[in-house]
Amino acid sequence: MKLIVGLGNPGPRYSGTRHNVGFLVIKRLAERWGISVKSPLCHSKTGEGTVSGEPVRLALPETMMNQSGEAAAALLKRFRLDPSSLLVVCDDAALPLGMIRVRSKGSDGGHQGLASVLQETRTEAVARLRVGIRTKPVGPEEMISFVLGRFFPSEKKRLEEGLELAEAACETWVRQGVSAAMNKFNRRVECPV
Repeated sequence: MKLIVGLGNPGPRYSGTRHNVGFLVIKRLAERWGISVKSPLCHSKTGEGTVSGEPVRLALPETMMNQSGEAAAALLKRFRLDPSSLLVVCDDAALPLGMIRVRSKGSDGGHQGLASVLQETRTEAVARLRVGIRTKPVGPEEMISFVLGRFFPSEKKRLEEGLELAEAACETWVRQGVSAAMNKFNRRVECPV
């Protein structure tokens, strides 16, 4: 089984914010694959389906972003999965809006939700799909208000492009693995900001 966990903050207050891009990707995958993500399980809303013969479980943690690892680790334990079966989808303020980046392992890059996942799973060898949300340079003092802000109408086209790429990268990860997803979707050319 493959497990895809989208990171975000639960509740209407955070719906549609930049920090909840991981939730947006999971909701789009659920629609694409015909999976209902409503069952409460392991501090998450989850749903299971099949993609190209591979069982896939989608999860939206019900914890706050900075405790996302509790949900991810509980799901891995519940289904007796190795962290190599996990793909974490999260926002990335260092990547331009419309770009994505897939990695097989590494540090949290300053993302508190990803840091929680790495801490709770006790490994940096967790595949992650980062979805760019940057539209302008953002200093440390503005970061919280930026990531908790909503997208502007003028950003919707580039957001849609990024979400489409993220969906396709998730499908490649399920069908062919993380190396294939990295080779296909990690681009060197940066989108204009």
